[in-house]
Amino acid sequence: MMRIVTATAPTRIDLAGGTLDLPPLYLFHPGAITVNVALDLPVTCEVKTRSDATVILESRDIGRREVYPSCAALRFDTPLQLLARLVAFFAPAGGVEVVTNCTAPQGSGLGGSSALVIALAGALNQLTNAGHAPERLLALAPDIETQVLRIPAGIQDYYPALYGGINAIHLGIGGASCEALSADWLATLDAHLVVCHTGQAHFSGTNNWDIVKRHLDGDRVTQAALSRIRDLARAMYEAVSARDITAVAACLQEEWNHRRQLAEGVSTPTIERLMAAAQEAGALGGKVCGAGGGGCVVFIVAENRHAEVCAALTAGGGEVLDAHLTAQGLTLTEAEV
Repeated sequence: MMRIVTATAPTRIDLAGGTLDLPPLYLFHPGAITVNVALDLPVTCEVKTRSDATVILESRDIGRREVYPSCAALRFDTPLQLLARLVAFFAPAGGVEVVTNCTAPQGSGLGGSSALVIALAGALNQLTNAGHAPERLLALAPDIETQVLRIPAGIQDYYPALYGGINAIHLGIGGASCEALSADWLATLDAHLVVCHTGQAHFSGTNNWDIVKRHLDGDRVTQAALSRIRDLARAMYEAVSARDITAVAACLQEEWNHRRQLAEGVSTPTIERLMAAAQEAGALGGKVCGAGGGGCVVFIVAENRHAEVCAALTAGGGEVLDAHLTAQGLTLTEAEV
């Protein structure tokens, strides 16, 4: 009899306060907070036990498959090293077959790799009966992703993947705590939201690490920009708590105005073109998702202007994603065959 555990975790949109979740940056900006929301472009993982010791790793979205004779033979220098490191950490007693798929575009800035960590960690946690609480998964996830990136991983992406909904991640001495926000306002916020892929992939680690280094080296422009982003994230927290869509849009736009100052390449000509087209068509505010340099941009649009904004973005060469906000976080199901 084989056990099969299937896990699904949402990706996310960071509304404000991204980059501050990178340790140790938030320690230098007291009151730091990141506000994000779960998006129904999920990562799915299926983990199945085997009758032998073989470990099979497959990522359908990147078209890669690796086969190892045992857990002891796993390699950590291949495109599927994130999967390999998670299997090695949970150390199943026998062989397993892991199949993953991310529905968000690769390099989209929507936190797909972090959602993958939460989904696969959740599935392996159940399959191996490890018994780790959700808080333990949140602690191990950035450690494993840091091993893959070779630079510090931020911590905000794991919360919407685990819990869904709108989240305020409070950052400070002792780590992070998560506050669920305005769950009954999720549908209203979703009705004003447009997510557009630029067609350009990005790698968040490069931009983020450059920002961390310049901050630690004493660059005053970077430090001032992050202080302002901290203030705007707190304003976003208040705007979401007050269910004020106009204030949310204003914070989103102002956050973007300061974020583009953080590193060369955060914005691109394509991003600027799409921003201008959306605003002319009725977007109240917009910002890049994640660390920028490509990926997705998110917009808050005025009442009854959703179709016009989508049409303008498409005409400008963007791809409007069929994506909506979701209250659903990590889900796990199990079967025996």
